[in-house]
Amino acid sequence: MIYQLSLQTTGLTVGLLLFLSHALGLIKPSASIHFARAFPRSRVAATVLLLLAAVWSFLLVTEIDLGEFSRLRSLMLLGIVVGAVASWIYVDEFLAVRALGMLLLLASEPLLESCALRSEESRLLLVSLAYAWVIAGLFFVGMPYLLRDAVKILTSKKQIWLLVALGGFLYGAALMSAALIWW
Repeated sequence: MIYQLSLQTTGLTVGLLLFLSHALGLIKPSASIHFARAFPRSRVAATVLLLLAAVWSFLLVTEIDLGEFSRLRSLMLLGIVVGAVASWIYVDEFLAVRALGMLLLLASEPLLESCALRSEESRLLLVSLAYAWVIAGLFFVGMPYLLRDAVKILTSKKQIWLLVALGGFLYGAALMSAALIWW
């Protein structure tokens, strides 16, 4: 096990992140709508998210057992650094979305690992979220324009935005409640 996170710690952390981020969407809808519309082409967001994904990937490759590929570890580490720098320099279109997709793919593993071999059915709240992140991450990396299109639809009316924010807020609350009560 690479990540030594309990189900409760993971549930509380992810639940709190969802709760707070979606609460911001409910409290300041105009500002959050503006942020969501600007995000796909934001160079600042791209830089921060790509740096996080590169550092996380680098640390992961230094720690995991690569088995028969262990001799390629230094080449993989170099590839992560070169790939991140080259992406930042040469990928102008939707780099923030692609980097977010990378982070979603990286983040889903600790969620699933914390749920492994647990019998509580409420863990499926976290498992479902992890698999949704995997699917979203794959689409964000491969077809990042889909997030732009989704944001355009979700921000077309304030009521839609508030409904989506409420859904994320309640999902975060459910995760935190499950973590405190059952896990």
